Amino acid sequence: MQMAPTLILAEEANPLGHVVNHSWWQSADGVWLWSAQTGTLVLAGLLTVIVLLWAAKHIGTGPAGKGNERYITVNPFAHMIEYICSYLRDNTVRPLLGGRTDAFMPFLWTIFFFILFNNVLGLIPILDVLNLIDAGLGLGWHHQHSAPIGGTATQNLFVTGALALIAALVINVAGMKELGVGGYLKHLTAGTPVLLWPLMIPIEVMGTFIKPVALALRLFANMTAGHILMAVLFSFAGAGVSGAMNYAVGVPVTLVSCIATALIYFLELFVALLQAFVFMFLTTVFISQLSHHHDHEHDEAHGHEHAHA
Repeated sequence: MQMAPTLILAEEANPLGHVVNHSWWQSADGVWLWSAQTGTLVLAGLLTVIVLLWAAKHIGTGPAGKGNERYITVNPFAHMIEYICSYLRDNTVRPLLGGRTDAFMPFLWTIFFFILFNNVLGLIPILDVLNLIDAGLGLGWHHQHSAPIGGTATQNLFVTGALALIAALVINVAGMKELGVGGYLKHLTAGTPVLLWPLMIPIEVMGTFIKPVALALRLFANMTAGHILMAVLFSFAGAGVSGAMNYAVGVPVTLVSCIATALIYFLELFVALLQAFVFMFLTTVFISQLSHHHDHEHDEAHGHEHAHA
């Protein structure tokens, strides 16, 4: 029986074929110059710039002739973007950064929406659509595992590592600017007695490197695991109706797999939003830890403990 192209896509023996990156353009010595995830990265970057500029235009105050209505965002999508930005600024970042909030919000908003767009684009079956086009035109992309765009760029450890490196640079440069070089180095002692410095300083230095590594691994692992699970469920669905198993068993397996995939897909949408938020939030937390505001709160906490004692 001739299977439809969509079932061919679902019936790969190895589900990682739907998850791994696909090369598109290589140099003569085999170095990847462009891949499917590179195309997703570029598209996510363009969407971040275009969508946020468009939203800013619709959120901005209107002409004075409209009276109080000039402060109201009319467009529903722009209003949603405004609400998200306001929530992130006022409820997430300001309690941690205080007076420095406005200085860091452009960076934090950008990194949140850039990761979010990458995560959501990864849930759109761009690679499968390209494979359908390939099946009709006979271009050979599918068999060569080649595609110009598609996949989830944030499930690539190099991408999440680059994002974490940028975050680490911002965190430490901001800390040096806030505390001064002397204050930054003093922070590495964690306020402990001199006798404990040989123990605390290496721990704090290791923590400086461990924090961005944790950011990179968390985003990479969460985005990869969900996609592999969905690919496995799709493979069950494809095998159930392709003759790979008895139809009395295969049809129920396909139905259960399709229902489970739909539910997991909604969960993946939530995870896409959550992981963008977590990356931005932890970056904010790490920035706040290298500030006078954090040291003041630390001293106040000790003061309350002594007063209670």
